[in-house]
Amino acid sequence: MTNILIIHGPNLNLLGEREPEVYGSTTIFQLNQMLAQKARELGVEARFFQNNSEGKIIDFIHKYRIWAHGIIINPGALTHYSYSLRDAIVAVSKPAIEVHLSDIHKREPFRKISVIKEVCIDQIVGLGIQSYFKGLEKLVMHLRGTASHDKL
Repeated sequence: MTNILIIHGPNLNLLGEREPEVYGSTTIFQLNQMLAQKARELGVEARFFQNNSEGKIIDFIHKYRIWAHGIIINPGALTHYSYSLRDAIVAVSKPAIEVHLSDIHKREPFRKISVIKEVCIDQIVGLGIQSYFKGLEKLVMHLRGTASHDKL
C-alpha cells in the first residue's frame, strides 16, 4: 500500500469560516473526508494532520517518515519563511507537493515567496480544494512512475 501524509498548516483548521471568499466554504473535516475517499479510489492510504505549530508539523513529518511514501502539504503562512519545515521535508527524503487554495502568486507581495517550493516536486495553487486533489493525483502518479493521469 502506498501511504501519503496530507498536512494542513496554520489557520487551516478554520477552513469554511476564515475568509470564505478566498479559501472557500469547505471545512477541514469535509476536505479530509473527500480526500480520504479520493485516496481510496487511487488505492492509497492517507494520514491527515493539521496544526498551527511549526514544530508539531515537523515532529509529525519525522514521526511518519518511515510509514509515508510521499507528502502533500499546505504550509499556510509557513510557506514564506519556514526553513526548518523546508529542511524537514529534505531530511525525510520523500517526494512532496506544496498546495495552496488561493493563488499565492496573485496576492500580497510576501505571499509570492515560497521557501518550500524548491524542495517539492510541484507546487499547485489557486484551484481551491481542487489544489489538494490535483496534488494527490500528481503525487500518486509520481510514486507509481506514470506519466499521465489516464494511467492511474
